[in-house]
Amino acid sequence: MTATALSLAIDALDGDAAEAAIPALVEILRDCVANGASVGFMNWNTPADYERFWRDIAAGVGGGQVVLLAARNEDGIVGTAQLHLIGKPNQPHRAEIAKVLVHSRARRQGIGEALMQRAEAIAREMGRDLLVLDTDEHGAARRLYNRLGWTEVGTIPRFALMPDGADCGSTFFYKSLA
Repeated sequence: MTATALSLAIDALDGDAAEAAIPALVEILRDCVANGASVGFMNWNTPADYERFWRDIAAGVGGGQVVLLAARNEDGIVGTAQLHLIGKPNQPHRAEIAKVLVHSRARRQGIGEALMQRAEAIAREMGRDLLVLDTDEHGAARRLYNRLGWTEVGTIPRFALMPDGADCGSTFFYKSLA
């Protein structure tokens, strides 16, 4: 667990804690989509869709394929990130960062940065020294990843859609922890 002066704790959840956190995680995902984040969901997705997604992630946590981080402050869980461990025999050194999400009421407080730093530390502890991720080409997260020393590889136009159906390019990054 990591804490900051803002009484923020970043915890890696086990399978049971991931299941228990689903209501808060559903709300964070709903809020991010409602605020225009291109995170795999559309405006028409429902809380039941978000719950199914988080149940699948909790199963991945229980199976050891996913590390699920939860950022908590005095308001409860306000942010999350995932570290997907690549299970291919030729990629034991690699992991992917996914779904770095912070509720709109808790943004601009360093929570995204704290989640990223914790994910990187866990990756190192697990012997993963190459991380990859992708993000909306115009989103604030792109600036965060650049600031944290990630290397921008390039942008694929029209890789995904924004929640309203507009085209969204995805910018890909990597970071060597070696």
